[in-house]
Amino acid sequence: MWVLLFVQLPPLFNLPKSHLQCYGETVYCIGTDMLSRCNQADSPVDRFISVVAWNISTLRPPIFGFVPYNPILGETHHVSRANLNVLLEQISHHPPVSALHATDEKQKIQLIWCQQCVPKFNGIAVVNEVRGKRQLKLLSRGETYEMNSPNLLIRILPTPGVDWDGDVRIRCPENGLEAELHYGHKSFLGLRGSHRSVKGKILETSTKRTLFEFNGNWDRTVTMKDNTSGKLTVIYNAEEVYSGLKTPIVNDLQGVRSTESAAEWSELSEALMRHDWEKANETKNAVEEKQRELLRERESKGETWVPQHFTLTRNKDGVWDCLPMHQWVPPAPIIVPLS
Repeated sequence: MWVLLFVQLPPLFNLPKSHLQCYGETVYCIGTDMLSRCNQADSPVDRFISVVAWNISTLRPPIFGFVPYNPILGETHHVSRANLNVLLEQISHHPPVSALHATDEKQKIQLIWCQQCVPKFNGIAVVNEVRGKRQLKLLSRGETYEMNSPNLLIRILPTPGVDWDGDVRIRCPENGLEAELHYGHKSFLGLRGSHRSVKGKILETSTKRTLFEFNGNWDRTVTMKDNTSGKLTVIYNAEEVYSGLKTPIVNDLQGVRSTESAAEWSELSEALMRHDWEKANETKNAVEEKQRELLRERESKGETWVPQHFTLTRNKDGVWDCLPMHQWVPPAPIIVPLS
């Protein structure tokens, strides 16, 4: 998954896509359908293991020095992969908050994510804290899995780099199981730690008894040990996730919203791919100025911007949450081919 510092950078340092697109890609751009497996397993324990493996699959290797565009307020991204329909909306710009709703009506699966990125500088690195609630709902099983995201660590000294870091907890109240995962990286001088490591366990919530332990690297393989039998199993193979990826294509041009990420940023993306930096700067400035004009217009009229696809709340601690306005996401005009 992509999370980034929301700072203004020259187009030279931009990837030709929006952060909202990168966010959606973690769900629909995958070599094997790990999400459906979460619902297909017969036992609650096997479903929970599948959810852990799928959660690991949502991470993507970040690229140091290049970032996607900061999404504009109201920007949307709508893509389908087979029966999975994914819809995202940028529901706040200051602070930047993104919402995701994905559904598979055939498998009775629903994803609801709300994400806010909060960067903190500690002298040698920027820790991009990812706040917000994530839910995976297996509706036919009556199970809701709640989880958080690791943080994105952008190292400045001694060697520049970027990595995922921190603790993730996955919890399902209905089956009484939870998982604790820790994403690690090499130490300050690179003498300790394992690059892109993940360790963790699945335990019973009521007794805190550990049932399984995990160990591996999220960009390679992750192995699970059954603490009862001692059996080792590979539950995650990054090669299956990252290989054979297909580029989304427009299946219905008339159905593409004007707020779609690809439409909002099309001129800038084309300029970047031509290495026309003058045109890229001009286009990016035009998009940003248009947003400032719309803000001034709303303020002059005393209007408050309202999301089109989500209802938005914010608690007293400043934590954002969102709910989709519809139960099922409709098929999208942009699709990911399966073959």
